[in-house]
Amino acid sequence: MEIYEAIMTRRSVRDFRSDPVGDEEIEKLLRAGMQAPSSRNERPWHFVVIDDPEILHQIPEFHRNAQMLKYAPLAILICSDRKLESKRATWIQDCAAATENILLAAHGLGLGGAWLGVFPDADRMQGMQDLLGLPSDVRPVSMVAIGYPALKPEPVSRFDRKRVHLNQW
Repeated sequence: MEIYEAIMTRRSVRDFRSDPVGDEEIEKLLRAGMQAPSSRNERPWHFVVIDDPEILHQIPEFHRNAQMLKYAPLAILICSDRKLESKRATWIQDCAAATENILLAAHGLGLGGAWLGVFPDADRMQGMQDLLGLPSDVRPVSMVAIGYPALKPEPVSRFDRKRVHLNQW
């Protein structure tokens, strides 16, 4: 699959088959996340791979938009380590870029994924801290639910020329 095609056909997937995601695919997803651009090459990220159904089923208790984790065989939590961040707040962009790379890599591998926001919701952040035993310096930013799609959503065009401005507003 070419890059442009991947970008134009990737959709959020919330319905998954029960097939597990293999270790080779998981490593490819993590490598893609860590290949993301990062301001000053800080790479403040850490990734928590979650494949334990018991843990996945607890997340929707404090993250109401994470119901698909009751069916997904895998999730990856993207975190930022405050000890690796400069005083500039670029960690959010770095972790967002890593999240998008994981989503695109999943699509390219025939997997489906859905981006779940964690930061800045205090309940979601604290829930992740408590459930996963994150160190206090590690901030949960986003999560990707991953698995083999039970249904493949059709691509849609989101291009809106009214949102494009040339040289000035």
